This record gives sequence, structure tokens and C-alpha cells, in this order.
Amino acid sequence: MINVTIDGIKASVPDGSTILQAAKDVGISIPSLCYHPDQSVKANCRVCVCEVEGNRLLQAACSQPVYEGMVIKTRTPKVIEARKTILELILSHHPQDCLNCIRNENCELQSLAAEYFVRSNPFELKVRGLPKDLSTPSLFRDPDKCVLCRRCIEACTVVQTVNALGLEGRGSHAMVVPSLGLDLIDSPCIMCGQCIHACPVGAIGEVEDIDKLLAAIADPETIVVTQIAPAVRLALSEEIGMDTGALPMEVFVAGLKQIGFDHVLHTNFTADLTILEEGNELLKRLTSGGTLPMFTSCSPGWINFCETFYPDLLDNLSTCKSPQQMFGSLVKTYWADKMGIAPKNIFSVSIMPCVAKKYEAARPEMTASGYRDVDIVLTTREIGRLFRMSGLDFTKLPPQPFSPWMGEYTGAAVIFGATGGVMEAALRTVYEVVMEETLEDVNFTIARGFEGIKEAAVDLKGTVVKVAIAHGLSHARKLMDQVRAGESPYHFIEIMACPGGCVGGGGQPITKANFKRIERLDAIYIEDEAMPIRKSHENAEVKKIYEDFLHEPLGHKSHELLHTHYHAKHKRFL
Repeated sequence: MINVTIDGIKASVPDGSTILQAAKDVGISIPSLCYHPDQSVKANCRVCVCEVEGNRLLQAACSQPVYEGMVIKTRTPKVIEARKTILELILSHHPQDCLNCIRNENCELQSLAAEYFVRSNPFELKVRGLPKDLSTPSLFRDPDKCVLCRRCIEACTVVQTVNALGLEGRGSHAMVVPSLGLDLIDSPCIMCGQCIHACPVGAIGEVEDIDKLLAAIADPETIVVTQIAPAVRLALSEEIGMDTGALPMEVFVAGLKQIGFDHVLHTNFTADLTILEEGNELLKRLTSGGTLPMFTSCSPGWINFCETFYPDLLDNLSTCKSPQQMFGSLVKTYWADKMGIAPKNIFSVSIMPCVAKKYEAARPEMTASGYRDVDIVLTTREIGRLFRMSGLDFTKLPPQPFSPWMGEYTGAAVIFGATGGVMEAALRTVYEVVMEETLEDVNFTIARGFEGIKEAAVDLKGTVVKVAIAHGLSHARKLMDQVRAGESPYHFIEIMACPGGCVGGGGQPITKANFKRIERLDAIYIEDEAMPIRKSHENAEVKKIYEDFLHEPLGHKSHELLHTHYHAKHKRFL
């Protein structure tokens, strides 16, 4: 331990701490902009400067380690003036359009400017006037708002190993740009949206589809139907000022109907359906010499990554569509028929924790119903904005049930939102199908946790099935390189593009640190434990859809509506 004095407070802090960490330990908050708790120290914004006794120059708190007897002052007039001047300089190159910005009231720069009473700026406003990049259906870039913190670059290059973003130029000419100076759509960007979480301002954000929804709701001829992904409810609670997971599902349904949705269903239904299709596909590959290991195919960011960097391994992907797209194709065929609604009148909306889902819904092959299967995708953040606009008080809203058909789900579907959840859900079903006995303890805890790569072996009647789980694409890359080299011992690999899985998706409430993702993981397993049915193959509505419509897993109708194929792209990035 090191003895220091911070603003007159004597304290012992761990050796190796920075001033920023030491100050936090004694209850003093030092402002920062480029600092991110889950990233390397950059020390390039200098907003965190403080005085250190014996030093003539101010020191960056995020990078300066403490030493024995160090005396630190974090809020002297000199420090306050320096921070304010730094903020004024940053703002002198930043568009002054906070009211029009996607990060209004959730912007680190805006908050700091308010805290330091930046009411006017002595420096001339000189915005570059750079064009927005609106090339993708998932993300936009507004380079004029970039503060060069480089947090997005680290998220893209270190966490995801995609290298879609980099720094170009030096000094006042420096800017963050997509690879090779291309638009995002032509770069290796996989549209996972982790750069959105990393960005402190509105330089990167999701493409909003709220206006399209409101137009559909206003059309009396249009039936607006929505599906809710398993990780959405937990994080939506945070968006509307509640604790993680505190919003009851039936109250969430009531809120959506108040907004104007005609029917509210659940992606969890098709998550259960995915397990039946994907589990049987795995068993078929194991018994008939199919391509192994088989990769899960639920995460569209991961699919984009595989198509971009590992096109030679596309045959390893499960042919199953994601639960979102299975739902989209069924809502305009099976569900439409059940409800007596013309498919052309259905406006299919999915509420997702993921921005890559917007790209997935727009893929040309996602039209198995004869229409665009999913018309628009709204992120958790977009639904939060709609709820705030509606003025609903969720503590007083009477709960309402899901609409009939495609709303029933099990605990296995719930855990799809967590890294390892798809694997655990599959094992619950595959075990009972192969062993022909009841699985008493459905908790495959080997699949849980926040470790980057998890592995396990399951004995199925003498056949030892080796499985692996990865979340975050830097970890996925290690498994993929093993497979490419012919050195992989696994039969089944689950990969989620985002850290934590869907709970940490690019469309979730802005998450600056991984501890929030871990909170959501815990909440998912609590919800699973409370479910009366926890195995996908016991879902009564799933049984019914096979009886009435699909007939059997991997059958003709299933292949027509629930399965797809993927294509190599961007070969120059291999």
C-alpha cells in the first residue's frame, strides 16, 4: 500500500494505482473524457489534470501513478481553469447542436461542459464540416463530433479485432476514419456497435427507425406486430430509470400496446424453435459426418465477422436463421394464417439489443415469407426514447398478456441473451433427445460466466461432445484460427459478437463498463430459474407449430422458412 494525501485526505491506496484510481478510492471523482475503465490508458484529452506537489506542470490523473508521500490537489483554481480551458478548446471544434444529437442528455462532453459552467466560449467556433457516413442500415458516423479520444478504435481493434476504424493524419488534421478511407459499409465493419458504447459523444450512433414505426402505427390499414428479444427487458429497465431487470414483462407488453403496437409477441418463442432446429442439425452432423465443429448462427455481428474474415469456414455455420429472422418469416406465414390477417398488411417490428440486427433484417435473402420478413428493427435505446416520449408511469400501468400464438417461451429461450446461453439451452434439449431420459438438473453452469472462452465436454451415450463458447470477437478469433489450422478439438462452438452476449449488445443502454453487463447476466439467470418450463422442446406452442405447420425439425417447410446460407465478402480484408 502507498500513503498519499488527496485534497487534504490522507489515505493508503494499492501500489500501482493511478491518481484517478486513488482519488476514486477516497470518494473523489476526477473528470475524464478519453479514459475508459475497460481500456488501456490514453491520456490524450487532459481533462483529468491535477496538481502534484513538487511538480511545475499539471499531471494527467488517468496515467500518473502514485508514489509514497505524494500530495495531490484535484480542484485548485489552477486545475479548474485548466480543465475549463481544455473543454472550451474541444467545444470550439464541436458542433453546437446538442438538441439534435442522438446523445443529448447522455453525452460525456455535454455533462462536463455543464459541470464546469461553460456558458460561452472565448475561442472561435471552427467545425470542419465533414460529411456524415450514412452508408449502413445499422450505424452512422458524424466525424465532426469526434473528440479524438480513440476509445472507438480500441473497441474495434482490441476487443473485436475487426480494425474497421483507425486514426488518419496528425495534430489538428487528425481524425478517426474507416479502413482505407472507405465508407463504413465498404470497410470490414461488422456493425456490432461496440464503438457506440465506447464513444463518449454522438460521433457514432445507431440508425433510428422510430419515424417509420410511428408512420405504420398511424396507418389504419397496417397491423403492427412486434417481437421482443430476451435481453431487452432487463436493460430497458435502466433506460426508464429502474433497476436492471425490474420491469415486469407483462407491464412491458402493456407499455408497447399503449404506444400503438397491435400485437406483442416474443422472440423467445423462436429462440426455443431455434434450439429444436439447431440441436437436430448438430445431431445430424455428428451422426452423418457433417462439417464440424458447428458454429451457432444467432449473432448477426458474428455472421458478418465470419463472412468477412473466415469465408473458408462458412460451411461450419449452422444453417439456422437467427430467432429474429425465424420469427419474421413465421409471423407473415403461420401467425398470419392463425390470426386471419393478410401478410401484406403486417408491419413486423423487432425490438433488439443489437444494431447488427438492422443489417440482418435488410439482407436480401431474408424474404422467405414472400415479403421482407422483418420490416424494421428498433434497439433497446430506441424503445426507451419512445417510452419517455409516451409519458408512461410503469409503476401504475396494468399488466397485459402477450397476443396469442408465438408468445410462449421457456427458461432456455431467456438465457439466449447471455454468453453461453445458446449452448446451455441446446444442451438441455440435446441431452434429453439423445439420452432419452429426463434431465433433472438443467443448470449447465459450465456454460456461464464472463470468461472470454469457456469449454466443456458432455457425455452423450458414450459419445463425448466437446463444446466451446466465446464472446467478443478477439476471443472468437482464437477459436476460429484453431479451426482453420485443423487443430480444434470441438464439435460445437457458440460465438456471440458482443462482450457478455446480447446483454452487452450494441443497441443496449450506453454501457461504459463491463460490470453492468455482468449485472444483466445475473438477472437473466434469475429469470430463467423462475420460469415454470426451462427446456425448449417442452414449449407447447413450439410443439403445436410442428404439429400443424412445420411437421418436423429440418423438414422441407423448416428449410424453406427457418434456414439460410451466407456468402463471403470483402476478400481484401482477409
